[in-house]
Amino acid sequence: MSSPRTIDVPAEARGRRLDMFLTAQLADVSRSRVQLLMEQGGVLVDGRHEKPSLKLRGGERITISGDPHPVPLKAVPEAIPLDVVYEDDDLAVVNKPAGMMVHAGSGQSDEARSRGTLVNALLHRFKTLSSAGGELRPGIVHRLDKNTSGLIVVAKNDRAHRALGAMFAGRRVEKTYVALVHGAVARHKGTISAAVSRDRVRRTRMTTRPGANARSAVTHYEVVQRLDCRFGKFTLLRVRIETGRTHQIRVHMASIGHPVVGDTLYGGAAQIAASAPAGTGESARGKQKKANAWPLKLERNFLHAARLEFAHPLTAKHLVLEAALPRPLTDFLNRLECV
Repeated sequence: MSSPRTIDVPAEARGRRLDMFLTAQLADVSRSRVQLLMEQGGVLVDGRHEKPSLKLRGGERITISGDPHPVPLKAVPEAIPLDVVYEDDDLAVVNKPAGMMVHAGSGQSDEARSRGTLVNALLHRFKTLSSAGGELRPGIVHRLDKNTSGLIVVAKNDRAHRALGAMFAGRRVEKTYVALVHGAVARHKGTISAAVSRDRVRRTRMTTRPGANARSAVTHYEVVQRLDCRFGKFTLLRVRIETGRTHQIRVHMASIGHPVVGDTLYGGAAQIAASAPAGTGESARGKQKKANAWPLKLERNFLHAARLEFAHPLTAKHLVLEAALPRPLTDFLNRLECV
């Protein structure tokens, strides 16, 4: 534990919440971490424990006796099954299931929350991975969202990690996804070129609205199949991304009015109800009740990293690796087409 420190609250801070004031005073410390520190008794205001919501008057003395920076966690091996698509001495390519985080967040303070990730499984399977990504992200060169499945490249040593990182940065890795989106996409092929940044209001989201920290992002899409059934209209797409921004495909498709199915963060429906079936011999009320009896629900994003193509970073061997759509997604498509 670090030595206690004190902060005298200036008069101009009058009316500010205690937790927000401390977040501004402590460099690189999140508000949630400040609140946790207060819950643990590490913050006193004029010698008293106070709530994070306390409105300051100005002139108080705040004593911090805990460490606002949690002790960094280190990923540990766990015996979690892995679908390894390719492996050699320098790298591996793994088919990640939906629902699995690639690695724990750097702000995690609870060791239990750093378990069950892809990194934990990788450490158990391969024993040694590159260290370039840090102790929470060994071997991780790029990422997939938790609820996105598919292919991810893993570096076994630092030399491969540096070379792969340069290849991703130089757009020399071709990444192809399969996505099902709401609605009928008008064009058979298209390109979305819109910079992506963190949403200033909803911090868990990204946005294509102009922002100070926006980064260029390019997404190409091509229609594979159009679906028009009593659950509505949908479009199955093959998507290739040049860049790898956070939530890129999800935010780009939502920006043109076609959110990814299952992606409630960007406008996808939580449940998809069917319209009333056509025909006669039954009341309209009865038809509608029957149609809505079994709404469709997908507990993940319909987004799958299906193909990777690149030259091996050390041997220059041309690699083309593929992973078929997982069963929950093929089942969902079947329900759309067959009901």
